[in-house]
Parts: sequence; structure tokens; C-alpha cells
Amino acid sequence: MHILKSLLLAVAVLFGTTTASAQTYPKFTGLVVDAANVLPPATEADLTAKLEALQKDTKRQLVVATIPNLEGRELEEYGVGLGRAWGVGLKDANNGAILFIAPNEPKGHRGPRIEVGYGLEPILTDAFTGRVIRDQMIPKLSQSGDIPGAMEAGTDALIAQLRASPEEAKAEVDAAAKAFDKTHRRSGNGGGIPFGLIFWGMVIGFVLL
Repeated sequence: MHILKSLLLAVAVLFGTTTASAQTYPKFTGLVVDAANVLPPATEADLTAKLEALQKDTKRQLVVATIPNLEGRELEEYGVGLGRAWGVGLKDANNGAILFIAPNEPKGHRGPRIEVGYGLEPILTDAFTGRVIRDQMIPKLSQSGDIPGAMEAGTDALIAQLRASPEEAKAEVDAAAKAFDKTHRRSGNGGGIPFGLIFWGMVIGFVLL
């Protein structure tokens, strides 16, 4: 999944859909950045206390954010740029992660989304973070539009994983991967043109043109 992320971003750069000068992000003001103003003060204070304790105890950094406007970018592209702009995680360790949502965007484009630094990828895998969003956050968002509750639930699940022992964290990762395999990879046996072939064909064609 992270290889796919890199390939998609490379295509975007080749075709000029992203320009560094046009990208703007909310100011990093702390471990909770409620730029969309959707979190009650009590929720923001509770999240901040949990995140500060996590950083103090584990030296790992988790940031929770609400974004008012993605400026026409996809969640994935925006999240990668946000992580770089804010420099989340300890220097040279890349052990940070961002949980964010863009509540003002159209349904299907607002998230939530979890971006993970390289140092935490073995612990917060795509399968695990996907399960957190799907099982802990989406029900609250879809049933009652409870953004504060969803952000609390997602944060608690991520903190629990980041605080877990190596054995417990691995067990959660393995369980998430097994669930992913069961629900997704069955449908991957139908053939079709491999994505990698399509991607490199586009790149070569662009270069030749």
C-alpha cells in the first residue's frame, strides 16, 4: 500500500497536479489542531492530555487534526504533505502519525485519514489503521455525525496500539492483516492488467511525449 502511495504521488508530480507553492496547511499549534473548529473544548483538552502522556511515555508522537479545506487535493496527497509540513515525529526517527478529518469536504472525500511515519509503519500498518477507521470511527460518523466521538475513538485505538508491548502490537497487526486478507484478497484473483504495468506505461508515455 505504501508503494502504491508513492507511485500515485509520482504520477501527480509528473503531470503537474501538485505545486509546492500552491500548498498551504493550517499552522501547527500543538498535538490537537482543530482548524475546522468542530471539537468542543472539553474534547480538545482530553485529547491533548492523552497525546502528551503518550509522547512523554513512549517518545512517539500522534497528532489529531481537523482540516477546514483540502484545497482540491485528495486526502492521501494532503496527508503526506501535512506530515512533511508539520514535521510530525522525532527528528530522524519518523515515529509520528497524524489522524485527521476534513468535515467540510463532500462525503467520501472528508476522511478520516491516518498518515503514518516510516518508523511506525510496522506497528500502524495500513490494515490496522484501516480497521480503526472502519470499526471505531465510521459508525459514529455515519450514524450520528459525531465527529468529536469519532476522533476520540480513533485516537484511543491508536494510543492503545502505540502503548502495547511488541507482542501485543504484533498480534493486533496480524489480526488486522488476516481480516484484510479475508475481505479483500478473495476478489483479487480475477485477473486484469496489473497496476504497475499501467503506471509505468503512463510514465514512459509521458517521457516520450
